Amino acid sequence: MLPTGYGRIDDTVYLHGSTGAGWLRIADGAPVCLTVTHVDGVVYARSVFHHSMNYRSAVVHGTARVVTDAAERMAGLRAVSEQLSPGSWEHARQPNPRELAATVVIALDLAEASVKVRGGAPGDEDVDIAEGGRWAGVLPVVTTFGAPEPDPTLGCEEIPDHVRRR
Repeated sequence: MLPTGYGRIDDTVYLHGSTGAGWLRIADGAPVCLTVTHVDGVVYARSVFHHSMNYRSAVVHGTARVVTDAAERMAGLRAVSEQLSPGSWEHARQPNPRELAATVVIALDLAEASVKVRGGAPGDEDVDIAEGGRWAGVLPVVTTFGAPEPDPTLGCEEIPDHVRRR
């Protein structure tokens, strides 16, 4: 399980990484499993048995395909970039030949995917609810963007709109 960025075009998920990464060197034709989980809240129940979390998750099983077509590689890299930092593909310098040579792009078809979602209040037993005396509810997990922190080597350039809007 390695944290990595991803992007999606239609029914294909794209991943990227260093050509030196061991798992990417053997990825072509290998069975892989991609998982993504977003935690929305911690669910506190009256009984610890019913404690849970609210989340959205996806699991994709498939065969990894190393992308060799130049146009698809660029589209895959753009999809990854735009998923993480929308607007950056048009703003930043495009990958140069050296960077492209050091980067592998993997495609994974979404044909075998499973999505699971849990939301809402605790699922307490009626007896625990009737007994009372214990707090139950949801503590939302909220991710927010802080103020942009310019690189110290940056001149006095203004923060671009695609960064400021986040």
